[in-house]
Formats: sequence, C-alpha cells, structure tokens
Amino acid sequence: MKVKDKERILVEVVQRTLDHWTSDPATTEEALFGTIYQERQRIEKERNRKKARKEGSFYNDIYHEALQASPGRQRELLKKIIQFFSNEVVGHFDPRVYALATRIIPPALNLLLNTVSPLRLLETLQGSNSLMDQLAIEGETDAIKKVAKLGTTILVPTHSSNLDSILVGFTLFRLGLPPYTYGAGLNLFSNKLMGFFMHNLGAYTVDRRKRAPVYKDVLKTYAGCSMELDYHNLFFPGGTRSRSGKVETHLKMGLLGMGLDAYVHNLRAKKAKPDIFVIPCTINYQLVLEAETLIGDHLKEIGKSSYIIEDDEFSKPKRIFEFIKQLFSLHSKIHMIISKPLDLFGNEVDADGLSRDHRGRPVDRKRYVQDSGGQPTFNNQRDKEYTRELGRAISAAYHRDTVIKSTNLVSRAVFDLLLENNPNIDLYRLLRTGGSEESFALPDAYRRVDQCLAIVRKLEQQGRLKLDQTLKDKDTVAVVSEALAHLGSYHHRPALKRRGDRLFHIDRTLLLYYQNRFEGFDAPELERRT
Repeated sequence: MKVKDKERILVEVVQRTLDHWTSDPATTEEALFGTIYQERQRIEKERNRKKARKEGSFYNDIYHEALQASPGRQRELLKKIIQFFSNEVVGHFDPRVYALATRIIPPALNLLLNTVSPLRLLETLQGSNSLMDQLAIEGETDAIKKVAKLGTTILVPTHSSNLDSILVGFTLFRLGLPPYTYGAGLNLFSNKLMGFFMHNLGAYTVDRRKRAPVYKDVLKTYAGCSMELDYHNLFFPGGTRSRSGKVETHLKMGLLGMGLDAYVHNLRAKKAKPDIFVIPCTINYQLVLEAETLIGDHLKEIGKSSYIIEDDEFSKPKRIFEFIKQLFSLHSKIHMIISKPLDLFGNEVDADGLSRDHRGRPVDRKRYVQDSGGQPTFNNQRDKEYTRELGRAISAAYHRDTVIKSTNLVSRAVFDLLLENNPNIDLYRLLRTGGSEESFALPDAYRRVDQCLAIVRKLEQQGRLKLDQTLKDKDTVAVVSEALAHLGSYHHRPALKRRGDRLFHIDRTLLLYYQNRFEGFDAPELERRT
C-alpha cells in the first residue's frame, strides 16, 4: 500500500471500527473488556516471551485505567486498542521491492534447485525459467484482465498450501495485473526473508490466534477500505488451508462481504468505476507440501475447532527444497485455473463487464442495493443473503474448475477397494491397521482405476470438473505409474508402493487426503462409501 494511502486508510479503519463498537456506553465497555480478556488468553500461549511481556504490559495498563474510567475515556481506550490492531495489520507494500522480488525469486529458486545438475545449471544461467514452466495458468485469463480495468477485483482462490499466496502473486504478475493486497497468517512472517518478500508482494498480516470480534472487524474494515481506494484484493474464503484435502464448500464470507460494503460506498461517492468483481480461482497440485501435517490435524480435530499450525512443512526450508525438487524431477504441473468473473450477487459477468442472470439476461447491478427512491443503501439482512448467494456461486465455480490429478484418482480407486474389503471397520481403525490385507493385486487396482477414469472423463465432458492431461489421454497403466511416482517421491512414507504384481497401501492417511479432492461434487457416482 502506498504511503499516502496507508495514512488515509489507517484513519478510516480506526474511525469506522470505533463507530461500530461505540453506539452506546454498554457496547463500548463490553467490547473493551472482552477484547482485553481474549488478548490476555492469547498472550498466555505466546512463545515469544519478549513480545508477550510487551503486549501484556500494554493490555494491563489499559485494563487498570478502564476500571475507573468514564464512558468517554473508555471509548478512547478502545480506540487505542483499535489503533494497535490496525498498525499491525496494515501492509507495507513497496512497488520498487515488488518489481525486484518478481524478477529475482524465480531465477534464484531455479539456481538453487538446478545445481544438482551442471547441465541444468548452465541452462538456468542462460535464462531458462523452469520454475515458472511448472505453473500452468489457464481459464478466463483475458476476462480477469478486462474486468480489472473496469473496476476493482477480488480474487478468491482455493487454499491447499502456504505456497498458494506466492504462486498466486506470480500468476498475477505473469498476467500483467497489478499487485493484489491479501491477508497472510502472522506465522508465515516468522522467517524474516520470506516475510520481507510477502509484505512486498502485497501481503498484510492476519493473526488467526486473535479471536476478539474487534480485531476481526479491523480486518474486514481494512479490506473494505482498500477496495474503496481501488486496491485489488485476494481472499481465501475457505479461511485456513483445507486440512482434509477437499475442495472448499463451506466458505467464510466475512471478508468477502466487505466487497458489497465497498460497492455501496463507491456508489454513494459517485465514483467513475464503482464496480467490484469477484474471480474464483483453483490451485491444483499433484502433491501438496504440507499434506501429512494437514490430514493429521484434520483427523485429530474433526468435530472441534482447529488450531493454528506453526511448525508444518512450510516452516522447514529443507522440506520446501525437497518438494520443489520433486516437482522439477517429475515434470509435475501446478494448474492455476481462473474462473469466470462474478458480480457481488453471484451473477456471471461477461467480457464487456455486464452481469447476466442464469438465463443469460443482462441485469443492472445498482438495482440490487438501491432503495425505493433509487439511492444506494446498506441493509444488513439483505446484504448477508446476497453474500450467501455469492458464496454458492464461488463454490460451484471451484468444483467446475478443479483439476483432478493422477494422485487424486489412484488414491480414490485404492481407498474404495479398502472400504469395500473392510465393510465392518470404522475409518480410524482402517487408517491405523490397513484392514484385512496389506496389499491388492495390481489387476484389481487397474480395474478400479479404469472405472474411475470412465466416470471422471464423462464428468469433464459435461463441464463438471477438469482433468490433468494424463487422465485425458493416457491409459490406465500410465495413470497408475505417474501416480506411484509422485506418491512415493516426497512424503516421509509413500502412500502407495508397487512390489511385483501387488500394490501396497502404506500411508493410508495420505491416500485419504489425496482422494478427498473428489468430495463435494454434485455427482452421486463420486460419493464416498464410508
């Protein structure tokens, strides 16, 4: 964020958030003491003791003064906390560093990874850009460029890995789009070098350990204000990374709902380009860097609220190195699929920026938010329903534009065999023991993969999902071979391993993770049989 805009937005965020929580003295007092209580609880678990002491002292001083303070002074103390939150959140974007980062990072990673081969090192020094060659950007790339000139855009990708933010940043750069501002978990900035580049690729900090509603309101208000200042935004509406491996269906729409808030503000301000467009996007990997940690957390936390993972594979540079090295050696594509733009009400937007309903008829976006007198208004109940409708449209786009890979399909086929051969064993016991047999005859696995291939190829023809190239034109043996090469290459234990004419299921939790990519599609033939 530019310096001149940063100062302006900080003032606006603080004032709007304060106004929201100070409608009456009782609300102010509840917000003040509730925030102090929740922040103290968080600080007790803070690993950085120096930071904990500093923040603890800050809240203790406010607490002791607030006990005897007048309503007016309590309002000022709440403002002080809101200012503290706002200064922590605000981005530190510098266009000069952004330009440098987008030039340096791909060649630097290529140089690091290609030193395993003198020939490939020579190719890198001569200008090869093989890291970027691993990233396939497809879909509505022209559409996002066009609507970005017609208004402000919100890119909403699926979220599988902490690598997503970096890859999306480079995707936008390669498409010739300006940098997007986006929220990234505070734990990702613990590495100073990574944090420096993330800040300057457009990131602002989000501390997911902060549960106070006032803090969440600061985040939402910051996002909305940045859109009003014409900053394109990036949100992960699934919230955190998908721990199960599924494509997101239950979306957290709080931040996304601020698009509608910004749109009404833009209309009231009579801006020349008031429109805000939403672009779903799917990020599709053969392997996921943090798969082992994510599925383990998912299985532990089913039915409970998840906690923040601070020490997964992304925090270990060696694991990142090994992961990207495997992508290189296996020529493994990462598919970034840009979906059709949507308006804030869930309608698709055409190449000219016109919204069209489900019958293809043009609709006037302004009328959705106007009162009987034609004036743009805020209506909490109405706007929540619009945002829910938008969420459904995003989820539908996610599934249409998910790319099924060989690792997903083969894991699905083998997991189905596991379930069928062990009908009386619950999921957790099956994952732990493997059931009645430790392996399957390879012909049985081939037959099941063949059946799955027939199903997904039909679904792709119907436009209900997408397939990696291998699944489109390779035979079953080639599909299984590619999947085995990936599933046995990077993770600590292979998910599957072939020995002679038998296929051994070794890490069944990984099989569960990769086959879960099939969940949530409106296709009975794909439903899990558990």
